Amino acid sequence: MKYSFYLRKSKSETATLIMFSCYFNQEKKKFVYSTQKSILPSHWDFNNKRPNKSGKFVCKNQPAISKRIRDFEDAFQLIKSRSELGELEFDSSMLKEHFDKVFERVSKASSFFEVYDKFTQEKIKLKEWKESTVKRYTNIKNLLIKFEDVYNYKLTFGKINKKFFTEFTDFSYEYRNHCTNTFSRNVGLFKTFMFWSLNNGYAYNESFKNFKKPKRVLTRQEVLNLEQLLEIYNKTFETEHLENVADTFIFQCLTGMRFGELKLINKRVITPNDCILLKEEKDSIKVTRLIPMSKLASSILKKYNYELPLISNQNQNKAVKEVVAKIGLSHDVEYSRTKGVVQERFIKPFNKRIATHTARRSFITIMRNKGIADKTIMSITGHTDIKSFNQYHQVDNTARINAINSVFDNY
Repeated sequence: MKYSFYLRKSKSETATLIMFSCYFNQEKKKFVYSTQKSILPSHWDFNNKRPNKSGKFVCKNQPAISKRIRDFEDAFQLIKSRSELGELEFDSSMLKEHFDKVFERVSKASSFFEVYDKFTQEKIKLKEWKESTVKRYTNIKNLLIKFEDVYNYKLTFGKINKKFFTEFTDFSYEYRNHCTNTFSRNVGLFKTFMFWSLNNGYAYNESFKNFKKPKRVLTRQEVLNLEQLLEIYNKTFETEHLENVADTFIFQCLTGMRFGELKLINKRVITPNDCILLKEEKDSIKVTRLIPMSKLASSILKKYNYELPLISNQNQNKAVKEVVAKIGLSHDVEYSRTKGVVQERFIKPFNKRIATHTARRSFITIMRNKGIADKTIMSITGHTDIKSFNQYHQVDNTARINAINSVFDNY
């Protein structure tokens, strides 16, 4: 690849900047970079593209300008030779980042992770993110830091390329044991940061636009039917802790509420006809939801004077597994996890597959199996996207058996 130097304003009567230039055929892009040195056109040798070295038109700082040009030539040859050895991908964004570093154009505040911090702080200050979103982006940062360490891949904006995506994919699936859905979500979050960096002038490399999020995979999730919920409700637990956990879980199953929404319940949000008026916490733009309570759900809420005995989501997840085991639901079930196109199968006790979000799936599955219209269920759960809503519906064994019997038992 050839390079050259030229004057920004070759016919100027005053000093003008000396520019470095080269052309990237693959990108069909001309690369231009200022040397930050200026010279009078009369002092410039247009044939050799250097400052005049002799004659009466030699500038006083000719040695300094000539050294600057040599420094650019050395910096260019260095990165070009490294790319030829396969150490990095050579493109215009990589060259710019290299020049920025060599010629100290970029302050320390513009390093990859410090820009990431600027991105998150801006979103937080603008109140664009909820606490759960902040947590997700914090997790992504920690994931990238770990990736740097484990794969010895120093992250810079110029190195966010195909090689990075290949290595990060391998890191996610093999080292972190992420499934396709987790990896897909993380790629989406990462690209959001990269688009912000590009729009705010921190990044010039657009290779990330080609990073493909794998399609999310519908995986089998366990649900409880109405009979099992009643069995838990009628079970006498030996500790108050497990009784509280069981009541909270059943209440979720009967209302379809997320565990994080339960803290919003109090006597003030209960209507005279026993409904919950819930302002959507996950998306503040959504309208207030009306969640009707069955007699059983209402009795649980009254038992605790309209304030459920909540513990952390992590502890609830742990305890609800124990609650489900108490009614004998600890048989082995098979489930799969997908990594790209590779599917892995696992066997685990039924109760170990239960968590707080199982309640929301159970509510939707029970309601659908009873023939309740999707639009009605979605108005209760707060779903607006049918695709997301469908992921919650699990066809349980009872539904399958009833379907076969209703069709074939008369013959």
